[in-house]
Amino acid sequence: MLIANILAQAAVAAAPPAAVPAQPQQGVISYPASFFEGQQASNAAEMLARVPGFNLDTGDNVRGFEGAAGNVLIDGQRPASKSDNLEEILRRVPVSAVERIDIIRGGAPGIDMQGKSVLANVVRKQGASFRGLFAVANNHLWDGRNMHGMRLELSGGDGQRTWETTIRYGYGNDDGGQFGPSVRIAPDGRILRRADYESESDGLQQTITAGYSQPLLGGRLTLNGRAFWDSWKSENTIRYLEPADLATANITSPYDEFETEVGARYNRDFGPRTKLEVVALRSDSDFHRFDLFRQGAVVDDFRNERTYNETIGRAVLKHQRSATLSFEAGGETALNKLDSQSEQFTNGVRQPLPAGDVQVEELRGEAFAKVVWRPAPQWTLDGGLRFEASDISSDGDVVLEKSLSFLKPRLAVAWQPLPSTQLRGRIERVVGQLNFDDFVAGADFEEGTGVTVGNPDLDPEQAWVGEIALEQRFWKSGAVTVTYRHSELTDVIDRGPERAPDGKIFDRPTNIGDGTKDELIVTLQVPTDPLGWKGGILQGELNRRWSEVIDPTTLTKREISRLRPLEWEARYTQDLPQWGASVGVAVFSGWSQTTYRYNSVTDVKLHNAYVTAWVDKRLSPDTILRVEFGNLAERGIRFNTQSYNGDRRTGSLAYTDDRDLTPRTHALCARPKDFRRLARPASPGSREGRGAIRGLRLFQRCGLT
Repeated sequence: MLIANILAQAAVAAAPPAAVPAQPQQGVISYPASFFEGQQASNAAEMLARVPGFNLDTGDNVRGFEGAAGNVLIDGQRPASKSDNLEEILRRVPVSAVERIDIIRGGAPGIDMQGKSVLANVVRKQGASFRGLFAVANNHLWDGRNMHGMRLELSGGDGQRTWETTIRYGYGNDDGGQFGPSVRIAPDGRILRRADYESESDGLQQTITAGYSQPLLGGRLTLNGRAFWDSWKSENTIRYLEPADLATANITSPYDEFETEVGARYNRDFGPRTKLEVVALRSDSDFHRFDLFRQGAVVDDFRNERTYNETIGRAVLKHQRSATLSFEAGGETALNKLDSQSEQFTNGVRQPLPAGDVQVEELRGEAFAKVVWRPAPQWTLDGGLRFEASDISSDGDVVLEKSLSFLKPRLAVAWQPLPSTQLRGRIERVVGQLNFDDFVAGADFEEGTGVTVGNPDLDPEQAWVGEIALEQRFWKSGAVTVTYRHSELTDVIDRGPERAPDGKIFDRPTNIGDGTKDELIVTLQVPTDPLGWKGGILQGELNRRWSEVIDPTTLTKREISRLRPLEWEARYTQDLPQWGASVGVAVFSGWSQTTYRYNSVTDVKLHNAYVTAWVDKRLSPDTILRVEFGNLAERGIRFNTQSYNGDRRTGSLAYTDDRDLTPRTHALCARPKDFRRLARPASPGSREGRGAIRGLRLFQRCGLT
């Protein structure tokens, strides 16, 4: 039970020197390629993981281009693709192609912070080259299944024109299967049902990406394309032990999705201080899902087919007035269309389903202006004002039209009293995007919640957000950051009841009013060299969350549904350059979350930590073998659902369903890191994603999906 990884990269062996700070007035700290020598990093993603005080944010899965940004630029530009995962893009940049990584904390003139407090800019070496990568991986599961995958990457250019392409496929599983007892308990403690529960989920992802860039009309044109196939199946079996005459229940939930994206970006400089960026994107998605519940003579099935497309146009003009002052203004428009048909059948008879057939169209526009000013070397002010307006219409089972508009100011201030100390503050009005998945009906027979209906008449959640962060860097590559964030929420989106024409009540997303949310985030990176243990790095992150809303059913205070109160992780990596190897261990905390529906409360808990360990061994300058062991602590998951007769305010507790499931250990996860060969060396002075699909968590860590 092993996993092997093959990666090609240049071998390095040296103690990392201190970061080289850029000019103080620029607010930038630069980490040259030499900083990462001896650390066994193979690509830009692994390099960023070792930058003190930086945590990768891959962006949000929202409509539009502006709000989906992550916190990494490449050569000063945000990646042109919106659907291609930012971490995957960074993994395609080998160490040998990186000249330096610039970290911008709190803002800097001429830099669009994308609404982030800390931003990284990966600067690639100038040079023409042909690069190739071939990687294979295999995840061998305890039950004998093999989740294998392959990745092929090619890129090249002549210094002016550049191109790249990727072909990738990979099988993945949802923690390899889950097994355990399931009981239904009456309010007086009697066991009404007792069963053995067995779950198995796996699927296949396939991706093709391509990009091309060349000079055009005094500027530069970049084109990108992506095709993505996603196929997934979940199978669950419930074998009842008590009562003995209760038939076995089987739940099957497969889905298929096909996505495409094509995009273009044009950049042109008008003199040394003024720059223009124009972006156009088009994405399409075709999704099919089928949920089947079968127990004895009872057959329930839910079917959903939907198509979705998004068209984006965006233009930004940037002007740097001086080394301490810059301006930016622009606009963005997006047209989004959703067509969804859902059906529910019981023993072949179609059931009434509110919002089962829905067509939604949203036309949204946004204008914005930003300014960054450094009145003194220790101070940076980053301000902006956005105005967003949208028209939303719905046809089919729900017919409506409405217009929304929001003004969104933002002010961020950074104060750096010492070279290694920075205090950051932010106040901003944030307007969330409506999730089109909330507009349409869905089903979850696995969790026992059955069918839920959609709600196209939602308003976006809004918040006034205040944030303060203190960052302290130490020992050249050590850092600790403490961030506290408070949000005053309006139109919180949670769960509520909806009555069908036949009187049947369904659960659905709905706006439940105002609320608050508080977050405390602590990140830590400690190098062990000053402690006398060479080559080690200890990293950790803790997230503590509090929230409060008024429950729309009981009219009492509670937390927001599905908000996890506490999560943490710790990682230790030990580089052994003398042996061309590195070893590591990572621990991810358990967590809990609660979902409040009008007639039930569901608690989901991962009741111990997830532990994984790995060894990377360089077999040659171009090849690395990785052996990884997953879920060493056999982390389990527990579902506890309290169901009521009627709603939770007027009804009484009917029963409690409890499932305590444990997946098996994954002894090996093979992750090819990067198998790269340079067909010709770069010449000096020339230029060279339940996750993306539900449940592919292990294989994503293998780096192929």
